[in-house]
Amino acid sequence: MARSPDTIAALATPGGTSALAVVRITGSDTGRILGEILGSPPRPRTARRGDYRDRAGAVVDDALFTFFPEPNSYTGEDVLEISCHGNPFIAQKVLEDLFARGCRPAEAGEFTRRAFLNGRLDLSQAEAVMDVIHARGERALAAAQGQLRGALGRQMQTLVDGLLDIVAPVEAQIDFPEEDLPPEDRGALLASLESLRRETARLLATRHYGELLRDGIKTVIIGAPNAGKSSLLNRLVGRQRAIVSAEPGTTRDFIEERIIVGPHCLRLIDTAGLNPGAEGLEKLGIAQTRERIEEADLLLLVVDANRPTPPISEELKARLTPGKTIVVLNKIDLLAGAPVADALPAIPGVAVSALTGTGMEELVAAISRQADGFQPVAGEDGIAINARHAQSLTQARDCLTEALRKLESKAPTELLASDLRGALDAFGEISGRIDNERMLDRLFAQFCIGK
Repeated sequence: MARSPDTIAALATPGGTSALAVVRITGSDTGRILGEILGSPPRPRTARRGDYRDRAGAVVDDALFTFFPEPNSYTGEDVLEISCHGNPFIAQKVLEDLFARGCRPAEAGEFTRRAFLNGRLDLSQAEAVMDVIHARGERALAAAQGQLRGALGRQMQTLVDGLLDIVAPVEAQIDFPEEDLPPEDRGALLASLESLRRETARLLATRHYGELLRDGIKTVIIGAPNAGKSSLLNRLVGRQRAIVSAEPGTTRDFIEERIIVGPHCLRLIDTAGLNPGAEGLEKLGIAQTRERIEEADLLLLVVDANRPTPPISEELKARLTPGKTIVVLNKIDLLAGAPVADALPAIPGVAVSALTGTGMEELVAAISRQADGFQPVAGEDGIAINARHAQSLTQARDCLTEALRKLESKAPTELLASDLRGALDAFGEISGRIDNERMLDRLFAQFCIGK
């Protein structure tokens, strides 16, 4: 693929005042520009201190220059990184001088796009760059780093290789129609196709976990009015996020905060109390609570440990399963005896005081254990696909299913080959072995400038 003739430049660190700022350049004119600024280029991949002088010879800043020659650079082209002081005025002066020397401003994601187009990354690795940048927990970061190292690409290559082994003899029969597929070969093809479909479905099953890693585990706090839901939110968040009052029904809208619990990111949502006799605004708040319950990955059912558990509707009971619910026995600081736990005995319970913090370590550990259970078995790399991968894998699975049906019904070989090719094209979309400029435009537009 022909390389872009443009040399691009952008600030690779966030805007604003900081100790350092990094300006990144890539393209065919990088070496020339570096020579103009420094006089002689530094050794490859070795930082060199020097004055950044503009075209008029004036010193802009005392900077560090690191040169990465092609092809062993991030983009596969010559790359220069200039580390200057993090005064926005200095960084802007450096950029303006680079533009005057022939660079143009980089578009969002253009550095990573060039890395993909020049074969330094496949498309799944390019997407993982953004996942690494935005990872909100240890598990999310580990999954993103695994994908950046090519975990998903290796899985897809295994699937593609297996499918090519099937496509080759099938298409050979199209080229040589006088040859019939022997029954024993047909049985082997059935077994191979079924195995590929299972592996495709296994990868597809990691989509929801991928959403949890990228967006956070949607953890909804529910319970009767005045059970201490808002106090629990404040305790978990570590600050006064929700208004707490002895008056029941204070929370009439949901409040959301992100927190880190162990290696997991949680989207913690405080909701209106489940009051069957609510009216007006409180009733509207409870309607929103029911919507949040429908969408929840994890439910924290807060009950007052000093009182019998209020009646729970059959509809709600159906959603309070052991795998996604923790009963939080709150207000144990007010207890005269053992906490009352007369409902949902099959659900794990943790006794706490949201007011004093007693029992919170045990609750956090219980939440982390529940969150651990959301991870599907997806090999040692812990792969978790995104929505784009899921769309392609769904298409591939459907093509493989149809190919199996045609193979079993002894349909014409040409029809079977068409489905196999459809699955092969769908697999190729994940790693990027496609020519779809619009899709690439949409994908890299989500990146930040300088990456």
